[in-house]
Amino acid sequence: QVQLVESGGGLVQPGGSLRLSCAASGSIFAIYAMGWYRQAPGKQRELVARIPTGSSTNYADSVKGRFTISRDDAKDTVYLQMNSLKPEDTAVYYCNADLQGWTTPRNDYWGQGTQVTVSS
Repeated sequence: QVQLVESGGGLVQPGGSLRLSCAASGSIFAIYAMGWYRQAPGKQRELVARIPTGSSTNYADSVKGRFTISRDDAKDTVYLQMNSLKPEDTAVYYCNADLQGWTTPRNDYWGQGTQVTVSS
């Protein structure tokens, strides 16, 4: 069984930084993409950043230049470095992985979510 475990959320002042981590574990055959989404109260879940295997990253316009996504394929882990945080970045952040297990078909997997609050 595949699991995504996130860490690194919290409370930060405007202009501050946070780093989120998400580790995939279980019987994984291949990872095709990993990424981060977020959902603010009363809003739909939206893409923040995504990094497909062997391809270029893509970012939401609202975070370009402030957030950086990266992967450590040896650890099946994706990171999101968030700088110059703004109150409008406040949301629950979800890790996502498009992957295939050894005994399960290709599918989307989600982490449990981690709260990021930007407030003074």
